[in-house]
Amino acid sequence: MPRASPQAPRPRRAFRRILALLALLAIGAALYIVNQTFQPFQGRDEEGTAVAVRIPPGAGVRDIGRVLEGKDVVEDARFFELNATLSLRRGTLRTGNYVLRRNMTNGAAIEALQQGPKVRVVKTFEVSIPEGLSRREAAPVVNASGVDGSYLKATGSPVALKRARALGLPRNRRTVEGFLFPATYQLKAGATARTLMGKQFTAFGENFGTVPMRYARRRGLSRYDVVIIASMIERETPADRERRLVAAVIYNRLRKGIPLGIDATIRYKENNWSRPLRRSELERDSAYNTRERRGLPPTPIGNPGQASLRAAARPARVPYLFYVAKPGGCHAFSSTDAQFARDVAAYNRAKAANGGRAPKQKC
Repeated sequence: MPRASPQAPRPRRAFRRILALLALLAIGAALYIVNQTFQPFQGRDEEGTAVAVRIPPGAGVRDIGRVLEGKDVVEDARFFELNATLSLRRGTLRTGNYVLRRNMTNGAAIEALQQGPKVRVVKTFEVSIPEGLSRREAAPVVNASGVDGSYLKATGSPVALKRARALGLPRNRRTVEGFLFPATYQLKAGATARTLMGKQFTAFGENFGTVPMRYARRRGLSRYDVVIIASMIERETPADRERRLVAAVIYNRLRKGIPLGIDATIRYKENNWSRPLRRSELERDSAYNTRERRGLPPTPIGNPGQASLRAAARPARVPYLFYVAKPGGCHAFSSTDAQFARDVAAYNRAKAANGGRAPKQKC
């Protein structure tokens, strides 16, 4: 009778295969962690997009990593922290306001933070200032952009007043509001708030220099008056097609001696751009209260762009005296009290249907 051939124990062979597979997985995981932590194959992008980053005082390496990940400076905060830990650099990172690059390696970001906020990671960076903002509103935008120094201090300095006077600021005015042209500016790393301010003054001169002033002058308005009107237009409408219509209402009311009734001038004085105006604010005796005072406010209420400057110098030739937000659109314009009353009623109905909130405007 033939003897059965011996067979290797199957459980032992399967166990060895499982161990080999686990070893491979462990090696793969270790390589992945090493690669993600030290990123040996990721080159430095010296031309990467600049981004302003604020590392708050007292922030630990874990918090710093989360800030950097949120700004897309590093890919993963956990591996950033692991790199700083394994390389014994956890306690060497400095807080402050930085201009860094997006998509930096963990090691490059750590090196930058070791050197402090004065580090030069990028050659240039951009600062974008929206149209219409006042100095006070623009300051947080500028200060968070990576510009060195205080924007409010720079734009309130004697140097700033001297530059603005050369552009048309009257001698009896003490603010450069209106002359800080809103745009996107490219600055060299290390640029100061004064550098940015200088570029804004230059841009204002170049842009306002192309605005035809003949129509405004014939109606007794100065260059400064036009800047004031333009600043109000910026606050009253976001739509290019409405700018000259809003300008026409302002011109017509000035000609007839009717108060302008533009609440944005009150908001500027009260530094209140978000919450509803209180009755005390609406009734306060102020040169900026255009509900009570006739004529223009004493200064611009923000910094207008080119479109509003042109509209302020050349309004539409229409008889409008009123405008109010309309449901489904920007504003309804009218020249009679009766039509204005109907437009206000339509606005109030839309507001009531919107739960007491101002109806959304589609311009």
